[in-house]
Amino acid sequence: MQDTMRNEIRERVILVGVQADAGDDTEESVRELGELARTADAEVAGMLIQRRESIHPGTYIGKGKIEEVRNLLFETEATGIICDDELSPAQLNNLQQELDCKVMDRTLLILDIFARHATSSEGKLQVELAQLRYRAARLTGLGNSLSRLGGGIGTRGPGEKKLETDRRVIRTRISHLKRELEEVIRHRELIRAQRRKTQQKIVALVGYTSVGKSALFRTLTGADVMEDEKLFATLDTTTRIVRLPGRQEILLTDTVGFIRKLPHHLVEAFKSTLEEVCCADILIHVVDSSSTQMEAQMQVVYETLSELGAGGKPVVTVFNKQDLLLDRRTFRDFRAEKCIPCSAHTGEGMDELRLALSEILRAQKIYIERLYPYDRAGVIQLIRRKGELLEEAYQADGIFVRAYVPKDIYMSV
Repeated sequence: MQDTMRNEIRERVILVGVQADAGDDTEESVRELGELARTADAEVAGMLIQRRESIHPGTYIGKGKIEEVRNLLFETEATGIICDDELSPAQLNNLQQELDCKVMDRTLLILDIFARHATSSEGKLQVELAQLRYRAARLTGLGNSLSRLGGGIGTRGPGEKKLETDRRVIRTRISHLKRELEEVIRHRELIRAQRRKTQQKIVALVGYTSVGKSALFRTLTGADVMEDEKLFATLDTTTRIVRLPGRQEILLTDTVGFIRKLPHHLVEAFKSTLEEVCCADILIHVVDSSSTQMEAQMQVVYETLSELGAGGKPVVTVFNKQDLLLDRRTFRDFRAEKCIPCSAHTGEGMDELRLALSEILRAQKIYIERLYPYDRAGVIQLIRRKGELLEEAYQADGIFVRAYVPKDIYMSV
């Protein structure tokens, strides 16, 4: 009964941000923080942004703004605040003492959403590991604030039962989780090695969270995956076969969405999942063409790809959600091989996307026209399995073949 009551808690929160540079798009970042809060089932009761030269090292915001937050908490009957940046342990504790309420930051909020959406054993292990690492340095402050309110954001997932334990127990649990994750990672590497052995081409969907990656994945594959407009609606990677023109087949992988101010240690925690991007042969960069922040979101995606070491891969950028646009215009991404307007919900652009992927893969192969004697007919099976068979004509003196073959089997065919 107590767990049920805890899950039903709907918190009212104040969003707090600091604009330390006139060029920072802090207001948009805080609005996005609000979307994250709503994804975590919190109600946004207010928003405050302080413009100052730098973030206050002790309390994140200045004394005057703390007083404004205190008054707003009283007026709106909010239960806590969420800061738009990751707070240091000192900032967290000082703000908690000053405001006498629950204090959270962007990292804790994202971890809470991850805890909700992780379904695979690997995802759950990664979430718990990231939660424990975050809480280890902030155990005292978080423990006081969370025990007072009895639940809500930051208490979900496998880490909640650890809040009252000491640092030694947490370190032991972290070591255990790391060993479990190493086993999962080894298993994932075996799967990747098998894919490389069979020459299966991998295409990964990347993009800002909530741009429609899962909807596009479902349209291309017919897979029954969750579609949701909320941020980070999908966390675990999903892989399915997609057929391209010329009888080609690829493995299409949907990955976790990117977001601005995603802390580096969260990227590290989910690196084994995000490594699917690094192992891909082609990236499909999904962009929400109806978003007013389209350019900024594209920049975040490319910065994250660079951080992951996947910056040099061929990219096909699809400008999704064309059905939501009142007027059509030409979209460009100069870092991509191809740009395709599309709509995952109406199916617009899907044939063009499949053709673009086929052409990029074809460019990595060698074109052949050969006549094989009938005693070498087995070679055609190799071409069909690993290449792209365009024509197969049975003649009196053998089998005439036109095809594209990978460079590594060219000498053997």
